Amino acid sequence: MKKLLIPLLISFITIALPAQVNKTDVLQDLEKNSKDQNLQTQTATLKSSSRLFGQKDDLTTVIMIIQAKETVNILGSDSTYYKVSYQENEGFIFKRDAVIDAIPVTDTKSVNQQVAVQNNQQDNQNVQQQPAQVDQAARFSYLEKKYGTSMAALLNAGKIWKGMTSEMVRDSWGSPAKVSKTFEGNFVKEEWTYRNTWLYIENDILSDWGPIKK
Repeated sequence: MKKLLIPLLISFITIALPAQVNKTDVLQDLEKNSKDQNLQTQTATLKSSSRLFGQKDDLTTVIMIIQAKETVNILGSDSTYYKVSYQENEGFIFKRDAVIDAIPVTDTKSVNQQVAVQNNQQDNQNVQQQPAQVDQAARFSYLEKKYGTSMAALLNAGKIWKGMTSEMVRDSWGSPAKVSKTFEGNFVKEEWTYRNTWLYIENDILSDWGPIKK
């Protein structure tokens, strides 16, 4: 019986040791991933109140207004928008409305790594935003000379409203991807198509809009 138990005991130890090693590796990987995720967490503070859009290419999909000085979590970005989460909502805000916060340091062992990540993010942001800032300044100056300060602020923010002229629409949203025009007596009716939105213009005056159904 003893001769039988000894080989069984050796076999059990041989199987258990690799299992323990694998378990330790898994825990180490989970700990590493958790630290990496903490390092990647980034927030931003709003400089002014901003609309939270459900779709960044459709300015009619406003979920809510986020007030100035509120903090949002950054989930992603492109040249114009931040994808953010705020309270229980996810959506897009204009990058010009927010300032990236410094990464909080909670672990002295990872100070150098966090500083490197932050510097890299700031460098990339500066490279992307410097041309945009120049363009925005020139754009606002052009709009201000054409429409006045208050109207220029609205158009520069990409706002549209019923009663604005077709030229103001172009100055706010740019040229449409498609224009369909019909003539009925003294009326010229146009449907302007953007990526996710159609605008209805009658005699050069914006009268209605809505989302494009796909």
